[in-house]
Amino acid sequence: MRKITHDSYNKTSVRKNPSENTNKKQPIICVGGANIDRKFYVKQAITSGTSNPVNSSKTIGGVARNIAENLGKLGEEVVLISVAGNDLDWKEIDLVSSPFMNLEHVTQFDHAATGSYTAVLDQHGDLAIALADMDVFDEITPELLRGKIDILKQAKCIIIDLNCPRETVDFLSQFTIEHHIPLIVIPVSSPKMKRLPESLDAISWLIVNKDETETFLNMKISNIDDWKYAVKRWLELGVKNVIVTNGAEGVVLGNENGDIRYYPAIHTPEVVDVTGAGDSFCSAVIHSWLQKKDMNYIIHSGLVNSHKTITSQYTVRQELSEQQIKIDMEEILNEKLS
Repeated sequence: MRKITHDSYNKTSVRKNPSENTNKKQPIICVGGANIDRKFYVKQAITSGTSNPVNSSKTIGGVARNIAENLGKLGEEVVLISVAGNDLDWKEIDLVSSPFMNLEHVTQFDHAATGSYTAVLDQHGDLAIALADMDVFDEITPELLRGKIDILKQAKCIIIDLNCPRETVDFLSQFTIEHHIPLIVIPVSSPKMKRLPESLDAISWLIVNKDETETFLNMKISNIDDWKYAVKRWLELGVKNVIVTNGAEGVVLGNENGDIRYYPAIHTPEVVDVTGAGDSFCSAVIHSWLQKKDMNYIIHSGLVNSHKTITSQYTVRQELSEQQIKIDMEEILNEKLS
């Protein structure tokens, strides 16, 4: 198995100098997935065993990568720790991502393909089949992270998505406790909830959706009382701050003081694409929290960024900046008050 350093080919995009990122400021470190998302829209009824005419689209994705891009656009210094193949898919991800984050700590492997997710949607827009090639993320091991201890120790906070193996999540949980670094955990799907660490005491923020919560806590959330009770259970397990999201229904926040609050989602009459909505919510929450904003501001910033993202065709909205989100918040919150 031959590892390939990130600089094994010439780049045309602008790269932030890693020494500038890490010596002047503490970076946010995002650990987890970076992949290509492909969608195929079948034009007529699907016929098995033969070719079907389609329209297609391709976007750059991955939970950790999406969050890193959002945070980079919000003016944060961000380092992405991930893995990829030595292939054209990674070069495409690199080209799009490098203006917003430091990619020096992405490791490429000859034997693996860059992560990809392929969805086939029928003529009604419903998912017919989805294909996920995510085996490469098994290479985000504790051993790989031990080789990056110096940069990890400099982190302002560490964000990990559950594309990473369970032992890696356990490693970072212990590491962040020992070095007094906030740990933020972002699940990616219900089946991967089993990758949460045995003890949740290290987690400063857990941002999790309704389905993932139901899976992990083995309960059904049917109403607001269930929803708030689920948040209470997360807090009892040791998480300091938790948000349970539920799409257009809004979010419920719980913090270590035992305060549990419901926030409705921002009404969005014209949804273009929900892809990336959760990642944009997480990013704005983390950014506002690091800016030491109050809890109402923190949650509203996430709701605003998510709302703006789903009215865009992009997974990470193109116009996002620290100034733009302030403008968006003033505009939307003033509308709600008027």
